[in-house]
Amino acid sequence: MGKQGSKEYDPSNAGRRMSGGDYSLNSKMVWLHGLKSHDFHVLRSHSMKYSTCKGSYVGRKHLWLRKDVKSIVFVFVLMSFLILLDSFLVSFFDSMILQNSSTSRKSPGLKEDESNAYIMKETSPVQMYDRLQKLASASIAKKESEQESSSLWEEPNRRQVAAWKPSADRKVSKSLGKYKNSNGYILVSANGGLNQQRVAICNAVAVASLLNATLVIPRFLYSNVWNDPSQFGDIYQEEYFIDVMKDEVNIVKELPSHLASLDLEAIGSLITDADLVKEAKPTDYMKTVLPVLLKNGVVHFLGYGNRLGFDPLPSELQRLRCKCNFHALKFAPDIQRVGSLLVKTIRKYDAAMSLLDNQLLGDFMHSIHSKQQDVAARGPFKYLALHLRFEIDMVAYSLCDFGGGESERNELQAYREVHFPLLIERLKNSKSVSQSELRKLGKCPLTPEEAALVLAGVGFKHRTYIYLAGSQIYGGNSRMNSFTDLYPNLVTKETLLTPSELAPFQNFSSKLAALDFIACATADVFAMTDSGSQLSSLVSGFRTYYGGGNAPTLRPNKKRLAAILSENSTIGWNSFEDRVKKMIEEGQRVHVRRFGRSIYRQPRCPQCMCKSYL
Repeated sequence: MGKQGSKEYDPSNAGRRMSGGDYSLNSKMVWLHGLKSHDFHVLRSHSMKYSTCKGSYVGRKHLWLRKDVKSIVFVFVLMSFLILLDSFLVSFFDSMILQNSSTSRKSPGLKEDESNAYIMKETSPVQMYDRLQKLASASIAKKESEQESSSLWEEPNRRQVAAWKPSADRKVSKSLGKYKNSNGYILVSANGGLNQQRVAICNAVAVASLLNATLVIPRFLYSNVWNDPSQFGDIYQEEYFIDVMKDEVNIVKELPSHLASLDLEAIGSLITDADLVKEAKPTDYMKTVLPVLLKNGVVHFLGYGNRLGFDPLPSELQRLRCKCNFHALKFAPDIQRVGSLLVKTIRKYDAAMSLLDNQLLGDFMHSIHSKQQDVAARGPFKYLALHLRFEIDMVAYSLCDFGGGESERNELQAYREVHFPLLIERLKNSKSVSQSELRKLGKCPLTPEEAALVLAGVGFKHRTYIYLAGSQIYGGNSRMNSFTDLYPNLVTKETLLTPSELAPFQNFSSKLAALDFIACATADVFAMTDSGSQLSSLVSGFRTYYGGGNAPTLRPNKKRLAAILSENSTIGWNSFEDRVKKMIEEGQRVHVRRFGRSIYRQPRCPQCMCKSYL
C-alpha cells in the first residue's frame, strides 16, 4: 500500500508486505538441485570405476576380491546414504512448499503470526447467526447504491456535546498549588499494560498531591504477559510531563542518593496491594501511607494499579487526574511520528483535523485552515476504528460458548487450567450458570460476527474502511470470515505500515498499543465491543474531552444486544435495525459523570470540563 495521500486503498494489496518467503525457498530448491547434480556425478564416477573392475574380472577374480572388497562395500553404503538423503530433502522441501502455499491463502486482514497466537487451529468458518448474516448481506447490497447518511459519522447530540469544553489545565491560585515543604518521596512501580500503567500514573499524581509528597517518575514493571521492558521515557515525554505538572506537583526523575541506597522493604516503606484496598479512599492513604512517609521520607507503591477510588475525592485531586491524563501525558516523539504515518495512510490526508490530532500527534501533522478542514471533512478518507475484544483470555475467562464445538470447549478449558487456576477453584465451589443465562446477562464478549451485525444494523456500508485495533483474534480467520464477508476493507497497523516502519515497535506491546490508541482516538467513528476495557475507556474519554461534538463513539449494550440476537431465527431485518440503532443512540446520550464512575472514561464533570450554555 502506498504511503502518499493521493493513492487509493486497494484491499487486495493489503497483505503484500507480508510476502517475502519466496526467495529463501527458491534458493533452497536451487541448492537441492545442485546437491542432486553433484550426487549424480559421484554415482556416475563410482559406476565407471565399477565397470572397469568388471572388465578385468575374468582373469583376476580372486585377486580383485581380496584387494577391492572394501571399495565395493563403500560404494554400496555411499549409494544407500545418498538415496536416503535425497528422499529426505525432497520430502522436507515439499512439506515447506505445502505449508507456504497454505499460508498464502490466508486473508490479508490478519498476519500469520498474529492469527496463530493463542488460537485454535484453523477450522471451517464459525457462524452462530447464519440467517441474520444473510439478511445483513442482502441489506448492505441493497443500500450500496444509495447515498450514505451523513448522520452515521456525526454525534447525534452534537450541540449538547460541543457545549462541554476541556478545562482541566486551567490555572489555579497559588494557595491551591503545591506546598513548599515536601513530606518525602513517592516511588511507583506500575503493573499491567499501557492503559493500566497510564491510570496508575494519574492516580500517583493525585496521591502525591494528597500526601504533599514529591513524585519520582513512575517505573513500569516487566510482565511475562505484556512482555515489554519499556519505561516511562520510552512511552511518554518526561520533560513535558514534569513541566505541565510543576505548579501543582513536584516531580523528579530519580530518588536522592541517600534514599536510593536504602532497603525500602526492610525499613517498612514498601506498600503493596495487600496494604491498600481496591479503589481506596483518601482517608485510607492518610491512615496507612502518610505515617510511613513521615517516618522514612519515602514510600514505594509496588504493583500500583487502581488503588485510588473515583469518589469521594476532593475536587482538586479529581482535576489533577484529568490534567495528568488529558494534558501531561504526551506520547514520545517516535510513537507520535509512526502514529502520524499510520493516520496519514488511513486518511489519505496529511494534515491535523482536530484537537485530538494535535494532542496525540504533536507537530507530526501539518496545520490547516478552517476552510480546508471543512473540505477535508467531506473527503473519502473517513474511517471507523473498532476495538474488538475477542482475545483468548477474554473468551476463556467468560466461560461462554461461541459455537466452535467440542474442540473449542476443550481448548478453552485447557487454557483456563493453565492461566486461571483461581477461577477453576472458584467454579468447583459454585453453582454453574447455563450458557444461555451467561449470554442473557451480557457476560459474553462480542464475537466478530456479532460486531459486524451491529455495524450493519447501524447502517454502515459494505465498503466502509475499518481499522481493527489489536488483531489477535481468537480463532483467527475462521472467526473473522463472517466479519470480512460484510466488511472486507479491514486493515491493521501491520498491514498499513511497512516492516521497516514497524520494526522499532516489534516485541514492545505497549508501543504497539499506543499506535492502536492513536488510530482509535483520532478515528471519525470509534466502535467498541467491551466498554469495560481500559483501551476503550481511555479512548472514549479522550474523544469526549477533545472531540468537540465531532467524535462519535458506538457502545453496544451487551445485555440488550443478547436479547435482540436471541430472536435471530424469527426477527425481521427492519426490526433488527430499529432495535440496534435505538440501543446505540441510547449509549450516545450526553450524561454528566455519575458518582463513582471513571473520570478517565467520563470526563464531563466540573473538575475536568466546563459547560457553556448555548
